[in-house]
Amino acid sequence: MRVRSWLSRLDRRLFAAVAGAHLPGLERFVPALSRAADNSLLWAGLAGALAATGRRPLRRAATRGLLAISLASPLVNLVGKQIFGRTRPSAEGLPLERLIRRPVSASFPSGHSASAAAFATAVALEAPPAVAVPIGALAAGVCFSRVYTGVHYPGDVLAGAVTGMAAGLTVRRLLPGIHK
Repeated sequence: MRVRSWLSRLDRRLFAAVAGAHLPGLERFVPALSRAADNSLLWAGLAGALAATGRRPLRRAATRGLLAISLASPLVNLVGKQIFGRTRPSAEGLPLERLIRRPVSASFPSGHSASAAAFATAVALEAPPAVAVPIGALAAGVCFSRVYTGVHYPGDVLAGAVTGMAAGLTVRRLLPGIHK
């Protein structure tokens, strides 16, 4: 129990540091990025753009990315949040321009982070670095945005991201010959 208590205190301190940070120029961008990832719309749009290129590796990456989200999202939203039921952090003290609609679901693990990491991992396993790196950076931005906007603790984001990465790797392992 002592380790759990220590982790909880660390998580709260990290949250306070990130949520309390002032990043000029990002105060409006980061919440918009977080909202763009609602319901995985950002990832679906990127998958559509990748598929529309007509290039086989990018179509494969898009398919795997969406399949990985289809695995990660129910794991965190229907299973993880029900098991852990963690209360979300307080938005008190956050600048108004950073506030987004507060989800009513449990905080742990982060569904946005799981979907972001699932998509980015699956894409990275198929696409060239010129595509995979910017998508990975975008996914990291979404993960960061969940703490910066005050709707998740860093531990929620980390757990979601790990789940998402595992989903991306699992899709690759279970469906190695997709679209060959």
